[in-house]
Amino acid sequence: MPFPDNAPGIDDLINLPAGELAQLPVDLLAGLQVELEHAARRLKAATARFNTALEVRYATRAAEARREAGKDTGTVRLVDGEYTVIADLPKRVEWDQERLAQIAANIAAAGEDPAEFIDTALKVSERKYAALPEAWRKGFEPARTVKTGALKVVFEPNEARQ
Repeated sequence: MPFPDNAPGIDDLINLPAGELAQLPVDLLAGLQVELEHAARRLKAATARFNTALEVRYATRAAEARREAGKDTGTVRLVDGEYTVIADLPKRVEWDQERLAQIAANIAAAGEDPAEFIDTALKVSERKYAALPEAWRKGFEPARTVKTGALKVVFEPNEARQ
C-alpha cells in the first residue's frame, strides 16, 4: 500500500530503522515531526501535572523527615504502602561572581593562594571573540575549540504550497 495510507505513526518510529525512515516522502517526515512536537508538548504537560501531584502528596512528609534528620536539602526515604518513596530535594548553590572576585583578591592580599578555595573558569563569549581585531583573534585561536551540537531539521511548507 503506498504512503500515506500505510504511513507509520509515532509508535512505529521506535522500531523503524533510521535508513528506512530517512527514505520516507518529505510530506510524511514533516507530518511526523508535527506529531512528535505535539506529543512532546502533551508529555511535558502530563509530566508537570504528575510531578505536581507527587509534590502535593509527599512534600510535607519529606520536609518533616528532612527536619527530623537535621537537614534542609537532600534525600529522605518514606514508606507508602508497599513502596519506599525516595524524595530528593537537591541543593542548588549560586555564587555572586563580583563578591567572589573580591574575596579572592582579599585572600591574595593576605598572602594566600585563592586557588586553594576558589575554582576559576575563564571564558570568552562568541560575540566578544568575533569583535576582536583580527590580530588578537589569531592569538586566541590556539585556546579555542569549536564543537557542534546535534543537527536540527525543521520542515516549513514552501510558499507555493500554502
